Amino acid sequence: MSAARSDLSYFDLPPSDAPHLQGLDALQVYEADVTREDIIREYGVQADDIVKLSSNENPLGCSPHVTLAVALQLGALSRYPDGAGVTLRQYLGDFHGVSADCVTLANGAQDLLALLAAATLSTADGKNQNARMVYAQYALSDYQLASLNVTQQAVCVPAQQYGHDLAAMAEVINATPECRLVLLANPNNPTGTLLTAEAIAKFVARVPSSVLVVIDEAYIEFTPKQTSVRLTQTFDNVVILRTFSKAYGLAGLKVGYAISSPVLAELLKLSRQAMGANVLALAAAQAALADQTFLTDYLAFNAEQRQALYKGLDSLGIEFVPSVANFVMVNVGDGQTVYQALLEQGIVVRVLSGYGLDAWIRVSVGLPEENNRFLDTLAQVLA
Repeated sequence: MSAARSDLSYFDLPPSDAPHLQGLDALQVYEADVTREDIIREYGVQADDIVKLSSNENPLGCSPHVTLAVALQLGALSRYPDGAGVTLRQYLGDFHGVSADCVTLANGAQDLLALLAAATLSTADGKNQNARMVYAQYALSDYQLASLNVTQQAVCVPAQQYGHDLAAMAEVINATPECRLVLLANPNNPTGTLLTAEAIAKFVARVPSSVLVVIDEAYIEFTPKQTSVRLTQTFDNVVILRTFSKAYGLAGLKVGYAISSPVLAELLKLSRQAMGANVLALAAAQAALADQTFLTDYLAFNAEQRQALYKGLDSLGIEFVPSVANFVMVNVGDGQTVYQALLEQGIVVRVLSGYGLDAWIRVSVGLPEENNRFLDTLAQVLA
């Protein structure tokens, strides 16, 4: 580990005897996707006609090995899980080529991001009341900023072709002495844009060691060669966030994890919840990781169906941003109006006004019949 990168001053945990309550009035309730029951009741759509393409889930489900692993754990539901997740952490460490001591488990990657934001930007004792977080335009929605309680502390750097402008972000960070946290999303949601691992490495080298660099790799399985995991073994101020919810198809179990230096992982362990993942989640994640054939097959399927979506959108003359992940951002002119019109026909997509992208929607790559249904309905709505 580089001695020059051992400054952990960015990680200032709130006092354990002073709960962090400031700013709660700024929090927002998460607006979950409309349910099937809501659509049936409100619009009279038949259950079999509902197509959900809003949450970037794996339409093929999960590996059959996962189903078996979960079934074998049903008799253990009366027992608490291994709070440290020793076996899964060892599996993840071996998979990524790092020590298990570098891995921190959580109930979803979002929990880890919230923890890191609170730890670096906390105003519980007033010490960090001027701390700042830097992020890229289109990388965080208004809801996400509010849920992290960082709206007043966040500095947004304009995007470059719907992606991160790393040069501009580095300039802002170095011109902002109060900066304690920077967030990168790679690939970025909802735009689907990608940064190369080389570009991120050069960026991190420009960031002061007093700034924590969090790289959200929720969709990196779709372009694994661009992962930045190796940076955690050189820079103590880099954290990688991963999830099993997307490509691995475990959205219902919420398994997330962080990869960092052992020093930072120890601090995360001290501040996270005692039980990082439940019994079923631990078993499912381990089985999913072991079945790379399922993942490879899904990635090929997703690439094929994404191209089919591109072709359909092109035939309709509709602008979209090419994506490396399992979703596509589409310019429909009036996102909210088109979202509502699609919803009334049983098609659920994501409206992007919270990102300042009022003209756009995001559609997940689904099964062939789901993608065709979306394209046909979109054509009718826009006619």
